Amino acid sequence: MFKNIITLVLLATALLSCGQKQEKEVYIFTSFREPGTEGLYLLYSYDGYHWKDLGGPFLKPKVGKSKLMRDPSIVQGPKGYYHMVWTTGWRGDQGFGYARSKDLIHWSDQQFIPVMEHEPTTVNVWAPELYYDAQNERFIILWASTIPYRFPKGKEAEDNNHRMYYTTTTDFKHFTDTKLFLDPGFSVIDAVIVKRDKNDYVLVLKDNTRPERNLRVAFGKKPLGPYKNVSDPFTDNFTEGPTVFKKDGSWIIYYEAYKAKEYRAVKTQNFKTFNDISDQIEVPEGHKHGTIFKTTEAILKGLKDKSHKLMADS
Repeated sequence: MFKNIITLVLLATALLSCGQKQEKEVYIFTSFREPGTEGLYLLYSYDGYHWKDLGGPFLKPKVGKSKLMRDPSIVQGPKGYYHMVWTTGWRGDQGFGYARSKDLIHWSDQQFIPVMEHEPTTVNVWAPELYYDAQNERFIILWASTIPYRFPKGKEAEDNNHRMYYTTTTDFKHFTDTKLFLDPGFSVIDAVIVKRDKNDYVLVLKDNTRPERNLRVAFGKKPLGPYKNVSDPFTDNFTEGPTVFKKDGSWIIYYEAYKAKEYRAVKTQNFKTFNDISDQIEVPEGHKHGTIFKTTEAILKGLKDKSHKLMADS
């Protein structure tokens, strides 16, 4: 009798499992459109290779002197909120924009986070990048700024000699003091933290010096570094805006070849050998760089519905 009951339970469980539709993985790629005045645009993909345009804007910029929204970076936190930071202006802004959302449609009031106001000669705050440090239960925010005459320079003008800075927060209300994150000895922007394993991190970065303007990697044992052993470039010159995600045991790095006006990608397993997979990807024309993250089909459905409404209202 007991065996029969167990058999019936297992059969019922199997039938229930067969009746449930397994939810697909959904990737979202944040974006903006030049000149950055319109706001947040989004792409989506089921395989991480073929992207479709969701349109937008899903959030219009309201903060900063220039009220731009460029380089949108989104990370989902432990409480389910999607947190976003972005560049608010080319020059003159000493901070970045911030907002959060549960569904990528309804957003909190936008905030301007003045992370460089203590350095009054700061030229810019570019491409803030979010990283959630789960081990320490905090968000790390990186960005590139120029403080003239602070660091040795090569061919760069004093107002274009960048270094990476950071702050951390647990609630986006209180922030640690801004500190220098990376000085590799050259002008650097567009840095992305990648966790491979415990005490094993990679930093994907752009060497912004002339004539380089290409992507490299460095290695560290903690998310805040120090990052050392900067590699040779793994992309051509005039490339920027890397975003990295893991799929099927490999890391895929998307980046913008801005002089060629196209998107490219490489795949790597060790961040030493990089295989060009640009012929395997499809990215809509006009897409500008942001970040890639996973979400649910329910979120995607809401975005599609919102996109249709935006199109109907335009």
